Amino acid sequence: MAYPDKMTLMNWANSHPALWNAGNKQAWIANWRTVATGEFRMLDPVGTPEKRGFKSCCEDSWDLFQARVRFKIQPGTLFVCENEVAWCLENHFEGPNGSEFQYSLETYQFTEDGSVNIRTYYRVPAHNDENLGDIFKAYLPENEGGL
Repeated sequence: MAYPDKMTLMNWANSHPALWNAGNKQAWIANWRTVATGEFRMLDPVGTPEKRGFKSCCEDSWDLFQARVRFKIQPGTLFVCENEVAWCLENHFEGPNGSEFQYSLETYQFTEDGSVNIRTYYRVPAHNDENLGDIFKAYLPENEGGL
């Protein structure tokens, strides 16, 4: 099996935030399955323990973050190079001072066996952070002070 072609990866990437923001979990999962049917491995973010499997890498993240965080790929930052995708994502949420967002850099490497390796880079809030600290207390319990 070959890795997904550029058009398939572009379609997946463009649909990813739209389906997330619409709250359509089943369509978001189906979108993932258009590009990755094998093993999922994720460092989210790099420097934290690796997550493995679709449930841990995707479904658990949906269940924890989707209700409070909206995504927007920063214009001009979507790159598809062969079997890899990279983007700068705006992660929008409601903070104590109204609407806020934080950036994350994200890379996705798709392999010929249908697997995907995900690497993200962002500042992890401390567990006592008033914005998203409560979520990260559950998501990364070992990083109480943030990264």
